[in-house]
Amino acid sequence: MSSPTTEKAPQLTRVLRLPAIVLFGLTYMSPVAVFTTYGIVNDETGGHLPAAYVLALGVMLLTAHSYGRMVRSYPAAGSAYKYAQKSFGGHIGFLTGWTLMLDYLFMPMVSFLLAGIYLHAEFPGVPQAVWSVGALLLVLVFNIMGVKFLSKITAIVMGVTGLLLAFFVIVGGSKSEAGAGDAFSAFVPASDQWGLLAGGAAILALSFLGFDAVSTLAEEAHNPRKTVPRGIILTTAIGGGIFILVAWIGSLVRPDNNFANPDSAGAELMETVGGSALAGAFTAVYVLGCIGNAMVSQASVSRIIFSMGRDGLLPKRVFGRLHPKFGTPVGALIGVSAVALLSVVLTLDQAVVMINFGALAAFSMVNLSVIKHYLVGAGRDLGPRSLIVNGLLPGLGFATTVWLWTSLTGTTFVVGLLWMAAGLVILAITTRFFTRQPPELHMDAGEKDEAAVPPADGTPDAPETVGAR
Repeated sequence: MSSPTTEKAPQLTRVLRLPAIVLFGLTYMSPVAVFTTYGIVNDETGGHLPAAYVLALGVMLLTAHSYGRMVRSYPAAGSAYKYAQKSFGGHIGFLTGWTLMLDYLFMPMVSFLLAGIYLHAEFPGVPQAVWSVGALLLVLVFNIMGVKFLSKITAIVMGVTGLLLAFFVIVGGSKSEAGAGDAFSAFVPASDQWGLLAGGAAILALSFLGFDAVSTLAEEAHNPRKTVPRGIILTTAIGGGIFILVAWIGSLVRPDNNFANPDSAGAELMETVGGSALAGAFTAVYVLGCIGNAMVSQASVSRIIFSMGRDGLLPKRVFGRLHPKFGTPVGALIGVSAVALLSVVLTLDQAVVMINFGALAAFSMVNLSVIKHYLVGAGRDLGPRSLIVNGLLPGLGFATTVWLWTSLTGTTFVVGLLWMAAGLVILAITTRFFTRQPPELHMDAGEKDEAAVPPADGTPDAPETVGAR
């Protein structure tokens, strides 16, 4: 009796190494975005923006550690969706992925909005919507061509951004108006300012989403059990260091933080350092950074949608297939671009409020997933080192993430809970009102069944070639 043939699930191609992965993550974080919320968070924290960045970096490093632990066991596309699914079951996994998509779906939209706003300011004869849609189409074409091509674009974006920031740090540092005793005052908040600091850090935490985006590239990375965890930590540490340094130099240049308009404080700060020429260069680099951020954020969410489509939780014929030539999830990319068209009707404030809820909720679930996966059930390791690495650190990551999460505004929670309710309805329909489990995320043949058990330190990594036995 012949065994039934099964169609091999589509797989992404492993083409990325550590430098490209880190550049991808840093481009997603868009270091120049430190100027986007410069004035707003300075007002929120009473002039202690550098201290807020230090707090946010500490929380994000704990969560980045948890992402790195989970990707060692599940080196495939899917991010927080997959980790929660494998640790807590299909229903929780779906809701985690759905909540995370609130963040990912609106991140490209914010980038297109910002690009349109700045370009319209420079060329007022062209409507803002035209600039936004033009940037959207350009990004869609680049993403369809694949991550190998995308990695070359991100290298250019980061190179130009790095030159601008280096010039700002060098020249800005030489123009410091702060006295020796006040040079580090922005890092030392008063005892009654910690609540304000947490509110500022909750906003700034979104600047660190690049490390989360790195985890979605696990199926396209060489030796993902090593390169992706390293890429996650390096992206978080390097990006956080840049944010802190730039915020500190800004506090030295303008210690009074008295900006005419907090929303445009970044441009005003640049003009203080280098005049109108630097302000113009800043605008050009900022728009380039918006396009780079849109490219990588669109690439990331398309991989999550592809995973859910391949899994059967979304229409497989539309979202679970790859382009025959480029090997990219075209259906998912087009779907994300369609959502981003809302950039022509929504304001920046309306788009930004959508992002906060999903990111921190997903981060909380990833921290819990490490504890559940490594310390509970079959294959658990309760040794001293494991209790620290897989218990204490993720526990601190969960607690601090929830702390920032509860510092968000009431409006954010209303929007986020409504989005979660919509996901719950979809899940109920998909599972016939929870009478059956959602389909398991497809595990390719190259990943051994033992991947569900935490790999012991020092054991060889899984084969790099997808489908190898």
